[in-house]
Amino acid sequence: MSAPDLTHASRREAIAFILKNAFISAFVALVIFSLMIGVRTEAGPTGQLIYWTRFDDLATIVAVVFAGSIAVELLRQWWGPVGVVGAIPPSVQRGLDFAGKAAPPLLLIFAFLVPVLFYNQRYLLDLSILVLTYVMLGWGLNVVVGLAGLLDLGYVAFYAVGAYSYALLSTNFDLSFWMCLPLAGILAAFWGVLLGFPVLRLRGDYLAIVTLAFGEIIRLVLLNWESLTGGPNGVSSIPRPTFFGIPFTRGDDGFAARLGIEFSPTHRIVFLFYVILALALLTNWVTIRLRRLPIGRAWEALREDEVACRALGINITTTKLTAFATGAMFGGFAGAFFATRQGFISPESFTFQESALVLAIVVLGGMGSQLGVALAAVALIGGFELFRGFDQYRMLVFGMAMVLLMIWRPRGLIGHRAPTVFLKQNTAISAELAREGRG
Repeated sequence: MSAPDLTHASRREAIAFILKNAFISAFVALVIFSLMIGVRTEAGPTGQLIYWTRFDDLATIVAVVFAGSIAVELLRQWWGPVGVVGAIPPSVQRGLDFAGKAAPPLLLIFAFLVPVLFYNQRYLLDLSILVLTYVMLGWGLNVVVGLAGLLDLGYVAFYAVGAYSYALLSTNFDLSFWMCLPLAGILAAFWGVLLGFPVLRLRGDYLAIVTLAFGEIIRLVLLNWESLTGGPNGVSSIPRPTFFGIPFTRGDDGFAARLGIEFSPTHRIVFLFYVILALALLTNWVTIRLRRLPIGRAWEALREDEVACRALGINITTTKLTAFATGAMFGGFAGAFFATRQGFISPESFTFQESALVLAIVVLGGMGSQLGVALAAVALIGGFELFRGFDQYRMLVFGMAMVLLMIWRPRGLIGHRAPTVFLKQNTAISAELAREGRG
């Protein structure tokens, strides 16, 4: 068979494969959505069950799935296997490399200018503070999940410990935010160590179940220990942070009066923005520094293969406990900031949904990637706000985004699993040394 005939035959096989997958995906969508969308049931005015059909909506969804499956397969064949640089044109690859190097400083500059650009838009400032809070939480969880490879589904517990530590210390002992902030991180790290001991011998699903139970235990304790935490009523009247002892109030001793400017409530919001930005940057800097230390390399070795890590003589107990304690400390810092920003906290703010959202940010952004986690936090938190008017479709769009990322980028938007220490150049080994009995 000639070369053109082989080309036409392979092209026909590719088209048949794409259509086969598209029909299978459409059939699965028809089965799944037939009862969810095709038929709608409700209780009638007299109690009887009434139903009506929505076959047009069902047909639209099946058609979208069919067309989407074809588009996914075509893009996959054009893009080629993950990690093959030759599938991407050199000019495009150079552009992607330049964009990857330029993105972090540009994002940092934009973050510093957010209060200047959106000073009169309170909603965007509040949204930016929320995004930075989740960026910090994502970077904290990235230490446990991305660097050490320990699946933690109860990260919200450390978030809650930090929030309640600051709330109780500030309201009962009249301590300032800056004094309570390190105490909240220390207490959260202590609970991280307590969680680390029971899970030293657990991996995978078993580890996830235990951490999930730990998060629920903390929430139930906060809900039922009314004498200390206030129970379902929470803790209110939490003090706000000050600028070196200067409060952001309207009085003569306030921030605006000291500077001789007109008072505005936005001053406190801008100050809170820069506080959480500083905390997030501190988290990022400490994480990057730790990765280059022996403990960071031990986390990476533990993530790749625990058995080999143990065989190399690395202390698994210390490695796991330090990972849990470090991630929990950053979660405690974020919790303390959340408490002072809100002025009120209750157990309803620390549910499993928060842990799932932070874990989704880490996984979608790329486990081990600091930039990927930040981009994922912006996309998920900002995306939720964009779809706030479409409550019925927000989670559908979120699920579709996760499926598409699992197809195209299984390791996240910016998957980073390269070790911190590696040989930059290949080292030639003499044939004499590689001979049997010598190497």
